Amino acid sequence: MAEPDSTDRHERRARAASSAPLRGALDAIGTGAYVVDEQGRILAVNTCAERMLGRSAAELVGHDAHELLHRGPQGQPLSTTRCGMRPSLHAGLPAQHHDDHFARADGTLLHISWLITPYALDDGATGTLVVFHTPEQAPPADPDTQRTTEPLSELERLALLAETTTRLTATLDVEEALRRLVALVVPRLADWVVVDLITERDEVWRTAVVEADGGSLVHHEELQGPMPPIPEESLMPLSRALRGAASTLTGPETYQRDPDSGIAVEQRRLFDATGIHSAAIAPIRSTREVLGALTLGRARTTGHFTGADLSLLEDIARRAGLALDNARLYQRQRKVAETMQNHLLPQMPRVAGLQMTVRYLPAPDASQVGGDWYDAFALSERATALVIGDVVGHDLEAAAGMAQLRNMLRAYAWSQKEPPSRIVERLDEAIMPITDVTMATLIFGRVIEGEDGRWELAWTNAGHPPPLLVTRDGLARYLTEDHGLLLGTGVRQSRPDARTELPPGSTLVLYTDGLIEVPGRTLDDGLDRLRQHAAALAHRPLESFTDLLLHRVHPPGHDDVALLAVRTPHP
Repeated sequence: MAEPDSTDRHERRARAASSAPLRGALDAIGTGAYVVDEQGRILAVNTCAERMLGRSAAELVGHDAHELLHRGPQGQPLSTTRCGMRPSLHAGLPAQHHDDHFARADGTLLHISWLITPYALDDGATGTLVVFHTPEQAPPADPDTQRTTEPLSELERLALLAETTTRLTATLDVEEALRRLVALVVPRLADWVVVDLITERDEVWRTAVVEADGGSLVHHEELQGPMPPIPEESLMPLSRALRGAASTLTGPETYQRDPDSGIAVEQRRLFDATGIHSAAIAPIRSTREVLGALTLGRARTTGHFTGADLSLLEDIARRAGLALDNARLYQRQRKVAETMQNHLLPQMPRVAGLQMTVRYLPAPDASQVGGDWYDAFALSERATALVIGDVVGHDLEAAAGMAQLRNMLRAYAWSQKEPPSRIVERLDEAIMPITDVTMATLIFGRVIEGEDGRWELAWTNAGHPPPLLVTRDGLARYLTEDHGLLLGTGVRQSRPDARTELPPGSTLVLYTDGLIEVPGRTLDDGLDRLRQHAAALAHRPLESFTDLLLHRVHPPGHDDVALLAVRTPHP
């Protein structure tokens, strides 16, 4: 399938970027802002930018921002070499400029200052966030504030908060969110950053103690670990932050007095070990609870944190709290889904002479369990039943339907001494009146060892992707004989049976469609890819064969997958 051209990509990104959440995030910046792609074309703008430029979003989105907006002091168009923004944009680097001009719709010039910073797009590419304001919008300097460190301008503050929002909400992994949080605040705001989190068991864990040392970040694991419980009435800054009571400016002198709790002892140890002379501490809150505390510290940097710094830290901690809460909820839901699915899926029986292994990979949506399943169980007459199936849907209803089908099929297979086709016909007849399943596919087969030691597979296929048989010499073919209708159509007709010999040392692979469905490719492409890699791995031990096959073939972040592999003994 041909790759979409850049115009199609831009249109898709522009549609995604114009979504309400991003528009709201840009509007929250409080001054003019827009996002461009790697070619410099505008993907989204906020309301303030529309008002300042006298242009609607429809007049801005899709245009090259430099050609449309950038002008010289007399209104003349600027070449790309004379534009201070363009080189930094293409290099993916932050930059700012305090004397530039944008063209408004009526032809007048807008004297502006701008700041740009990289911006993660939804499709994994990197765009650029442009924040701009007029000199009249810049806040007046506070003559009473004496600092030896250079304070952030209002524009830099807004850009940092925008970057914090986009970077932290772009991941649902708690550890990755913490890494991004640390990288955002040091060394930009402080020499040290400390993150204390409250676990789900209501314990405090010092999760990160990181120092900015030159151009690198140093993690001090010796200062990390479990913390004493949160004292209920302590007035010490960290204790108050962990209770969600208040943000505080503090220093080592606060903790030189007699400690009122174990946490105060740990804080004294932190100040002594790091040399921090000024610190700002803010609670990390979600909408439901306090998740922890974020501490910034200055050791080598002169000057003390101020109230403006504390206000900025509170804004950052608030955004961090929402991102961490979402990530925790996602991981909690994923754990529940995986646990439920694992309990629904059976353990494999031990069959003399046969090797069997199974794998299940859940769908990426952590709140859902799937309808994919596998099964294997002993039958009378030395036969072993093999099943792979897929109930339509990716929710609890699909999982419940899967469990119903599995149990019914087991009962029919054990009690009825009939060919696989007739067992599946009985199952299909019972789906509508007995279960909540709308449609499903499956393969039901019997493996049996003959008197001569040869193994044979008898099976029927109800609308499922065909089994793959791989010999120990790497010859791989799909068993496509006598493919029947899927279950739940309401069509009553005889189902076919098929038989084949399983050569010594061969591997039979049963799988669900999530293994071969790759976005942007045909099903035949997926089948060819599976066959090619299975043939190349035929010599591997069965466990290794299964793991490597999933690693090489399964498209990440896609559908759930169930896989059952069976290997006959070598001669």
